[in-house]
Amino acid sequence: MSSRVMTEQTFLVLTALAEEPLHGYAIVRSVAALSEGRTRLRVGTLYGVLDRLVADGLAERDREEVHQGRLRRYYRITETGYRALSAEVARLSANVRAASGVLRARGLAGGAL
Repeated sequence: MSSRVMTEQTFLVLTALAEEPLHGYAIVRSVAALSEGRTRLRVGTLYGVLDRLVADGLAERDREEVHQGRLRRYYRITETGYRALSAEVARLSANVRAASGVLRARGLAGGAL
């Protein structure tokens, strides 16, 4: 990925694609499930994220198929995408550990891992 920070939407789309190749509507559903409903992608937002992922080499088109008269375009994560997702997981985990330590030291809830 370029030097830009990975957004939550990008992180969740890559996570969804890490499971299996998916078409747009399935990605929207997967992101909603992964985020327990906290993130709801609109179609325009989804395809903007996918366009950036493809441009950055983190995802690619997998295949197209016609379903009930409509074209479904499937996307899959690339090896570069897996590496970027893994790096982001490590970065976020380190941030969680740091914040949890601060909260525990202050005796505040939320400091448990």
